[in-house]
Amino acid sequence: MSLVEGVCSHIICFARMRHFANIGKFSNCTYSKSRLIVVVAMSDVELVRITLFFATLTICGIWEAVLTRNSLRRNIKLRWLNNFSLASLNLVIVKIFMPLVVYNAANLAMQLNLGLLNQYRISDGVVLLLSILALDCVIYWQHRLFHRLSFCWPMHRVHHADQDVDISTGVRFHPIEIVLSLGIKASTVIVLGISPGAVIVFEVILSSSAIFTHCNVRLSPNTDRWLRYLIVTPNMHRIHHSTDVKHSNHNFGFFLSIWDRFFGSYIELPIQSYKVGIKEFNNQREVWLDRLLSQPFRKNTSNKS
Repeated sequence: MSLVEGVCSHIICFARMRHFANIGKFSNCTYSKSRLIVVVAMSDVELVRITLFFATLTICGIWEAVLTRNSLRRNIKLRWLNNFSLASLNLVIVKIFMPLVVYNAANLAMQLNLGLLNQYRISDGVVLLLSILALDCVIYWQHRLFHRLSFCWPMHRVHHADQDVDISTGVRFHPIEIVLSLGIKASTVIVLGISPGAVIVFEVILSSSAIFTHCNVRLSPNTDRWLRYLIVTPNMHRIHHSTDVKHSNHNFGFFLSIWDRFFGSYIELPIQSYKVGIKEFNNQREVWLDRLLSQPFRKNTSNKS
C-alpha cells in the first residue's frame, strides 16, 4: 500500500467511526477508549500534509518565476531567508501541537458524540463538505477578529508588515498567532463535532490556499474574475495587504471567496492603485527574523490595517 493510499484508508476509518461509540476495530485502524485517540499512522498523515504543502510551494514558486506580476521592492533572498526561517519555526510548533490539540479534539468529539454534526445521521460526504465550509467560515471570522482585537492585531501585524507580497508572505505568521489559531480550530472542532479526517483535509486546503493567495503571479482578467466567484485569488487577496486601511479591512477570505461577498467585506481595485505593507515597518531591518519575532512587543502608532 502506498503512503497516500494508507492515509486515505485512515481518513475512511475516521469517517466510519462517526457511527460507533464502542471500542472496536475498523479496517486497518483501532479505537482506544482509554487513550481517547485513534491509533493511526499520524506520522503518515503529517508527512502527506507537509509534502502537499511543499509541492504547492514549489509549483507556485515556479509560477512566480515565470509569470511575475509585480516587481519586488526588497531583496528577495533576504526576505525569503527570514520569512521561511519564521515558517520553519512555525512548522515545528504545528508538528507538536496539531496532533495534541486539534486532532485529539476531533477524536474526543467523536468518542463522546460531541458537537452538532454528531447529533444527526448525515452521509460522510455531506459531513465532510459541511465541515470544510464551517472551518473556512471560522477562519474568515478569526481573520477579521485578529484585525479588530487589540491583543491579536500586534501578532497578525507581522504578516501584514511584509514589504512585498509573494509565496513567502503566505507562511509569514507570528508563532503566537499560530498557537491562537490552533486553539480556535480545536474549539470549533469540538463544538461542531468535526471528524479527524475532515480536519486533515481542511488543513491541506488551508495551507495550500495560503501559498496560492499570496502568489505574485499574473492571471488573465477573465480567469481571475471567474475564479473569484468561488475561491480567493492572488489579485483579490493582495488588496487586503494594502497600506491603506480602507482597503485592508476587506477581502479577509483565505480559501472560499463567498464569505467576503456574503458578509459585505468584498471589494475590487486595480492592482496598480495601491501599495502593500505597513508604513511604520517599511525599512530593511524589519525583514530580519529577530525583528519579526519581537515586532508584536514593540510600540507602534499605526492603526489596525
